[in-house]
Amino acid sequence: MILDDKCKERPDIEYPCEWGYKLIGKDRDALETVICEIMGDREYVQREGNSSSKGKFHSLNMSCQVESEEDRNAIFKAFQDHKDVKMVI
Repeated sequence: MILDDKCKERPDIEYPCEWGYKLIGKDRDALETVICEIMGDREYVQREGNSSSKGKFHSLNMSCQVESEEDRNAIFKAFQDHKDVKMVI
């Protein structure tokens, strides 16, 4: 199902599943540290993202297995609330 402004239904996500997060911030190394701190001993895959044309912002992509919607949202909130993260997608 494709979601857009005409379709208000939530997708049916089956857990556990692999879920990805894109973190955006001003310091690439700080973003790496944030991921490491928040994920702790949990397994995850980190991939390079992009940098803005002037090098002011950087992104890193991270994915891991989430066990439930609550688990997925808790990780998102932990990233969102961190001072070194400007945006999480």
